[in-house]
Order: sequence, then structure tokens, then C-alpha cells
Amino acid sequence: VIILAVILAQMVEFILFIKYKKMALEKLRKINPKIVAVTASYGKTSIKNFLYQLLQSKKAYKTPRSVNTLKGIVLDINTSLPENTQIYIAEAGAREKGDIKEIVEFLENEYAILGKVGAQHIEYFKTLDNIKKTKLEVFLSKKLKKGFSYELAYNDKVEVIKDKIKNIKASLDGVEWTLEIKNKDYRFFAPILGEFNAINISLAIFMAITLGETIKDIQKRVSKLEPIPHRLQKIEVGGKIIIDDSFNGNLEGMISSYELIKEYAGRKIIITPGIVETTEDQNIKLAKKIDEIFDIVIITG
Repeated sequence: VIILAVILAQMVEFILFIKYKKMALEKLRKINPKIVAVTASYGKTSIKNFLYQLLQSKKAYKTPRSVNTLKGIVLDINTSLPENTQIYIAEAGAREKGDIKEIVEFLENEYAILGKVGAQHIEYFKTLDNIKKTKLEVFLSKKLKKGFSYELAYNDKVEVIKDKIKNIKASLDGVEWTLEIKNKDYRFFAPILGEFNAINISLAIFMAITLGETIKDIQKRVSKLEPIPHRLQKIEVGGKIIIDDSFNGNLEGMISSYELIKEYAGRKIIITPGIVETTEDQNIKLAKKIDEIFDIVIITG
């Protein structure tokens, strides 16, 4: 009886999802926004939020928080996507091969961003090669016009930007770097902690230009970017520095950023769950670095 009830519940859920998916597709077609799909092993939520902040002259809308599954996107479209949206920025995540493909086949996005790829979710994918192949699915949309990738090449519609990011300088005040755009160098500064965020912001910059923003306007907006909550978010209060890193997952970026905290003279506090969905070895390395730098650690679930 219990098994039958479970099967029936799953059937009802599947039928309802097909209905909600059709409703979301009809709404998307009616609004007809330009759609940007964003993925990465780590940094996709940051890229999404940075791009949203750079598109101030447009009526842009982004998937909330870390919503990045097909079911989450369908629900968001049906309940929250404004009717006047010009640009829809959708975050695409994956736990197995085909997850991102399923999202882009539904969205039929004209634009796509692939950030840095690494060993995040290695417990699901088993190998780095499997992760790379899955993340590249973001460029499978049949309507793709332009894509930007940090380092993985795909086809002639996708521009790799790794060599265009130069002279990165990070401090507790933020990150400064040079970005080559159309064979000319431009200097950018963002009040965002973490050298690796130069990559995330650069990908957002290239997409914002593609979507019609001017470089001059973008430079001003980059200088006023808001940090992403819980991702190397710096809070200074009462002679203490608190680093809220409760949603981060990039070991290399985390360690290099924590080194910057050494400059701070007061007490140093970090909020972190460690790195989820990765190896024990990476968490041991992270724990040793935290132990070396911070006075107080708050471990979250």
C-alpha cells in the first residue's frame, strides 16, 4: 500500500510539473525577453548578480537566491517573472549530466555565460571531465547567439576571456584589474573582496556590453557593485572584521582571499560551512588556513 501511494504521488507530481512547465513556457513566449543562462562550478550566483547590477538601463530580472534547477526556474517564471522584463538572467545548476541541457532546451536562451569550472560536486560527477562536459551544456541552446566562457572553448559563438583579464590586484578594499575589450585595455575597480571575483565580474562585463551597455557606464557601475550576501561578504563592526562566507565553494579563491584578512589589525571572525560537495582533503586544507588567520570560527550547517 505504501509503495503504491508513493508511485501515485510521483505520478501526480510529474503530471502537475508538465502543466506548470507549459504555463511557464507560454508566459516566457508572451513576454519574449532576451534570456541569459549562467553556470559555473563556483561563482554562478555571483556572476548572475553582478550582471543584473550592470544592466541598470534595462528592465532586467534574475532568478532569486540560488534557484538554479528546472523546477525552480519554472516556479519562478510562473510566480515572479514581471510582464515587462526585457532581459531574464537564469542561473543553471547541475547534479548530473543533462541537467543544464534540460534547462537551456526549455529556456532556448540566446546568451550564455560559463564561469570557472572545478571540482565542486565531484561526489556526483566522479571526474573533472564529467563536470566540464556538463557545464558546457549551457551553450546547447538552439537559439544561442553569443556566449562567454572563462577558459573552456566550445564553438565560434563562444568567446573565451581568460587571456583578456590582466594585472589583478586584490586588497581588503576590493579588486582592481585590466580587461582587454575589442583590442583595447580598460581598468576596472570593484569594492568586492576576492581576486577571483575579477573573473566573475569580467564575464558579466562582456555580457553587459553585448546587451547594449556602454563601457563608460559599466566602469562606473563596477566601481559601485554590491557584494553578494554570504559570499565573502565583509562586515566591519566594533574593531572586528566578520567574513560571511557561508555560501562559498572555491577553495583556491577562499584561501587567497583569507590571506588578505591578515592585513586587518582587529579580531577576525569567519562564518563558514566549509566546502560542501567536495573532498575531505580540500576541507582539511581550508580548515588549516582558517585556523592560521581567524580568531573565531562559526561553523554553519
